[in-house]
Amino acid sequence: MELYRYLEGKLPVVISVPHAGTHVPEDIFPRLTKMAKTLPDTDWHVDRLYGFARAMGVHMLIGTMSRYVVDLNRAPDDAPLYPGKFTTGLCPTTLFDSSPIYMNGREPDKAETLTRTVAYWQPYHEKLRSLLRSLRTQSPRVVLLDAHSIASAVPTLFDGTLPDLNFGTADGASADSALAESLLVLGKDSGYSAVLNERFKGGYITRHYGNPAVGVHAVQLELAQHNYMQETQPYDFDDAKVAQLQVVLQQVVERLIAFAT
Repeated sequence: MELYRYLEGKLPVVISVPHAGTHVPEDIFPRLTKMAKTLPDTDWHVDRLYGFARAMGVHMLIGTMSRYVVDLNRAPDDAPLYPGKFTTGLCPTTLFDSSPIYMNGREPDKAETLTRTVAYWQPYHEKLRSLLRSLRTQSPRVVLLDAHSIASAVPTLFDGTLPDLNFGTADGASADSALAESLLVLGKDSGYSAVLNERFKGGYITRHYGNPAVGVHAVQLELAQHNYMQETQPYDFDDAKVAQLQVVLQQVVERLIAFAT
């Protein structure tokens, strides 16, 4: 089983999709609860949603493992992203609704967490790191878009309904502020609701790799899933909604390309 899919581009822009993976190794899957086996917290279809970007010359890196195996957007030391708030870890043991991922007594221990980190987390980040480094030698600016989605209502994570487009730049630390503001304005002008650095400020990937001082700008975009899919099983892609949303996403990617080049 490949640990990630890399689709080569030509421009200094990378789209990372860490949470669209659905593979769970055979030694782990039987230990999951009935609900967890349906993989409800997956960023469903995000790689497909951004499929248009390949023709634009953008590099894409897509994780294949379920986030329940290891979360590619968490720090390897499992430091919390939002201290004091509910969150899931590097090898999560609870779903977003706080119910268990594993049957009682079948959770991964520290040794297994380390094994999974080395086997599944590390290769993705080695590839992403080397790709960004290579692009940076070719261009003074590189842009990383970390692409995510989530159900529009998750009471454990946020109140009410999530805005449609949630941009995050680690409170301005991971990307040029003018770029971030231009994305926010673009989002608001599109007719969708859009926010910047509110509930979702960017995860480990955005915070770790975004470093404007060395020419690498990282932005996370968390999409509310009701804008492109059915949020409950069978999590179907909604072609009509997708066509509308992709117009805006293409404009976002065009803005990132213009900034990078």
